[in-house]
Amino acid sequence: MASERLITRVRKDKKGRVLLKGEYQYPNGRYEYTYTNADGKKDKVYSWCLTQTDKPPKGKECEECLRVMEARLARDVQDGISTKKARKQTLDALFEQHIVLRPLKDSTRTNYIYMYNKYISPVFGSRKVSTIRNSEIKAFYGSLIHELGFKPNSMEVINTILHPIFQQAVMDDTIRKNPTDGAMAEIKRSHDWEKPKRSALTEEEQEAFVEYVSNSDTYSHWMPIFTLLLGTGLRIGEATGLRWQDIDFDNDMISVNHNLVYRQDDSGKCDYRVTTPKTKNSVRVVPMVSDVRKALLKERMRQYKDGTCKSRIVGDDGNLYEGFIFYNRFGFVYNPHVINCAIDRIVRDFNAQEAEKAEAEHREPLVIRHFSVHNLRHTFCTRFCENEANLKVIQEIMGHADISTTMDIYNEATEKKKKESFAALEGKIKIS
Repeated sequence: MASERLITRVRKDKKGRVLLKGEYQYPNGRYEYTYTNADGKKDKVYSWCLTQTDKPPKGKECEECLRVMEARLARDVQDGISTKKARKQTLDALFEQHIVLRPLKDSTRTNYIYMYNKYISPVFGSRKVSTIRNSEIKAFYGSLIHELGFKPNSMEVINTILHPIFQQAVMDDTIRKNPTDGAMAEIKRSHDWEKPKRSALTEEEQEAFVEYVSNSDTYSHWMPIFTLLLGTGLRIGEATGLRWQDIDFDNDMISVNHNLVYRQDDSGKCDYRVTTPKTKNSVRVVPMVSDVRKALLKERMRQYKDGTCKSRIVGDDGNLYEGFIFYNRFGFVYNPHVINCAIDRIVRDFNAQEAEKAEAEHREPLVIRHFSVHNLRHTFCTRFCENEANLKVIQEIMGHADISTTMDIYNEATEKKKKESFAALEGKIKIS
């Protein structure tokens, strides 16, 4: 009798397979596994299949069999991963928590929220964090490129939004791995992608551009801001945000201490905002060369006659900003997009005119390549690097946060000078 009492009843499923501790099969065929989670509480998971070779009943789906779940849960419990939390928390919920805590400028936060809501949330927002796989992230990135035509910069923004969200979940022991790990690197390899390099105007292009705009009845009103950009290397938001009080004519210095941006707010409305500079290195004082001084004084004299800028913009710091130097024909601050459109028209018209002249003079035309307003900053930096060897001085004037950015432009800019130096050396020393 004693020996009979020691016999334990072996539990089996409907196929006669022995069920392990914590496993149970319901009369409808569904399996259940009861376990103690990382928080020390009882929890349960369910599946229509016990092993990977099982087929789910007709009309039922089985993403993961029970035994695979058990093995994963055992690792999660051992490593302190909060599996239950990961099963319940959606990506939308995780993003809402993350975006509040992440230290971002208001304009950047607004842009991230817009990009997340428009592109990421419709695909993954309602999904549980634990169910999102690396292969799905790669497929998503691929769809953005092939179906929506995303370029490298836009893809970097998407990855910059997603990767820290999942990484925070990893750090919080909600999930084991970050499903975005390596996804962007693979996209770059498979598409042979590199961020497009900003190219400076050649000296010939720069001279032709300046001369054409200066002498054009149609475009000469753009010359003051082009002179400032080509003579200071300011970012476009720094230039359009300049106020008269930032100009020190007595000492020929320009104070760069804020940034004017045109961004969409949380309500979807686009408006101008005055923000803190891009980085702490962006707060700087830039010397004013004589051509820039003359252009600004000429602009000031014109405004004595025509009136000053009407824009009054509240900054992120709560202060009211007014007295902006540059404004459009309606009296309001410039939109960078409008400046880029003007550059496009100028280059188009110059190239057409130059083609006619070259044909009449039986020579090759000087073609100005397509460029954007940011290329004017790069052009200034290139000319500066060609005439200044002190990298720290260049970095400070440009407001580069990383000296490597300065070094890259310096190396590119001085390549031509190196070749010229070697050409001048040719035949002057005996080497063979």
